[in-house]
Amino acid sequence: MDPIKTMISATDPVRNDPSTPDGEAALRRMLADPAVFSDRLPAGGTTLEERRLRRARIAGAVTLAAAAVTAGVLAATNLGPMSSAPGPAATVTASEMPTPSPTATTTTAPTTAAAAAPSQTSAAPVLETFIFPDGHLSFDYPEGWSVRTEQGPYISEEDKTGSLFAVVLDGSGAEMARILSGGYGDGAAGSVRRTVFDHATVPGITDVSGNPAEFGFASDEVLPVAYPGMSEPTGAANSSNPIYFMDVRLAREFQLTQTTSGSNQMSLPNGIMAAYVVFDYEKQPVFATADDAKAWMASERYAQLKALLLSLKYS
Repeated sequence: MDPIKTMISATDPVRNDPSTPDGEAALRRMLADPAVFSDRLPAGGTTLEERRLRRARIAGAVTLAAAAVTAGVLAATNLGPMSSAPGPAATVTASEMPTPSPTATTTTAPTTAAAAAPSQTSAAPVLETFIFPDGHLSFDYPEGWSVRTEQGPYISEEDKTGSLFAVVLDGSGAEMARILSGGYGDGAAGSVRRTVFDHATVPGITDVSGNPAEFGFASDEVLPVAYPGMSEPTGAANSSNPIYFMDVRLAREFQLTQTTSGSNQMSLPNGIMAAYVVFDYEKQPVFATADDAKAWMASERYAQLKALLLSLKYS
């Protein structure tokens, strides 16, 4: 190529345009065509400014890609989890608590077997304590009940002030139980066939001889009376009208071998104690059948009265 062609080729704005694959053909066309110049490019041509912008865009894209790769590498090399520090806890009043949507689904964490199991114990009942004026005999009774005192039996004026009945009333004022302290003992016993439904040791009471006391719920069927000189009665017991009682007495009287009615009067250092549940003895039998008596043992009232008698304590 001569110098003239070289100069023309160097000034050709489309020399590197891929749309002109043959340079020699382009030169011949330029020399053969009229010498008319125009600053406009043929259709589909790319200006120098557009090329510069395209190169700038490509460079920017490469820079962004490199930055993204660098950030990924830094995160992968354990620069630490990208977590924000917790903000200060907010105080929420009851009126500000959000109301859950009725259609929302709540997911609860699984609980352990111990947490899921129902409680085996119920709240202990609230009790109050009554102490006799001399400070020796005491017992507990349910909150809401009350105790009033009455004069107990006595022989002389000197014994009068030391003999008292504590009459236990329920919330409606009905008489539930009587506990005598400091009186004297009397009474009589007869032959019976005893059925014991329930009995348990009263840990706070022993008589003056050291014999243990027990709470018990039982019934007696009265046997024919034995007269002096006669053998023990062997006839049928009066099973149509059993006598039900619930009291505290010597432990031996709640044994299967018991054949006499015995007594609920126990000798303590300050005199006699007699503690018993008040049944309506004008309405006999108190329970229509033994099954009715057993069913009553499952009631709250039975539990309250049993707990009261078991709580007796002499100090």
